[in-house]
Amino acid sequence: MAVKTLLPTLHKRVHPLASPVYQQGLLADLALRPFTEAVAGAAQGPLRAGHIEVLQINVGKRCNQTCRHCHVDAGPDRPEVMPREVLEACFRLLEQSAIPTLDITGGAPELHPHFREMVARACALGRHVIDRCNLTVTQLPNYADLPEFLATHRVEVIASLPACTPSRTDAQRGEGVFEQSILALRHFNTLGYGQEETGLVLNLVTNPVGALLPGNQASLEREWKRELQRRYGVVFNRLYTLTNMPIGRFLEFLIASDNLEGYMTRLVNAFNPATVVGLMCRSTLSVGWDGQLYNCDFNQMLELALPQTIFDVSAQDLDRRLLRVDQHCFGCTAGAGST
Repeated sequence: MAVKTLLPTLHKRVHPLASPVYQQGLLADLALRPFTEAVAGAAQGPLRAGHIEVLQINVGKRCNQTCRHCHVDAGPDRPEVMPREVLEACFRLLEQSAIPTLDITGGAPELHPHFREMVARACALGRHVIDRCNLTVTQLPNYADLPEFLATHRVEVIASLPACTPSRTDAQRGEGVFEQSILALRHFNTLGYGQEETGLVLNLVTNPVGALLPGNQASLEREWKRELQRRYGVVFNRLYTLTNMPIGRFLEFLIASDNLEGYMTRLVNAFNPATVVGLMCRSTLSVGWDGQLYNCDFNQMLELALPQTIFDVSAQDLDRRLLRVDQHCFGCTAGAGST
């Protein structure tokens, strides 16, 4: 079954929400407790980064899906693709630093024409590589051998799957997505992915379908492992829970369903000071497709940029940098935190 995508992207529709500035204004207008105040009240502000442990490169916004919750507003109609000069600058930073992990995301990162080169070069440098995979990309005609390629290079696959049931997954991602995702997971399993003894890591990441906070990660992982194996014969290593960010197309959903203020209030009220120490922005450097630098992929989509670009920094320049934060950051500190 072919995937039936949902709405065109905000970008394609020339929607006001395609503007990051407009999105920031909507969140600011809610007049809720500022994130900076919450962090200061927990005696943990202002927030600063530590050493960079992960170089996360967003190689573009092209994707074979158009999911309702996508904070990137990715889709088949997005033209942004990381050019060669930015790619080379990313590898210069890797070569000149001790950053241990390259995390490749998108869009569907595998659609980048040089994706396999990126993986091979990073592995040759001795770096651990993560591929943020939407699973259905492996069902496209020219990508059927992608799981074998990833296995050969021992790439960690973090695969997104909203739910372990067809109806909820397809409602968020498009008709046929769940079926194709299961086919992809089975393919990865045949190569040894998801089995502890092989060292081929297959982790799933899930986000709630609707204006809800994620459930308990440990109990959800037990449930998913039981149900996916029982119903579909699928195994995996870990399940990560991700809070939907009030950005992009999920923000559009919140507004259309009259849930924006209620959802943001829920995030603010669920602020957990214990999550601040482990925030991903403290150990991650995010690179946009055009070479601009950010603290995280969420800041990237709101264009909350650092003053530097990938062309003019060393890893040491960015250690202990002051982190840019805004109201969406409550999404990473609500409840048990967003993995």
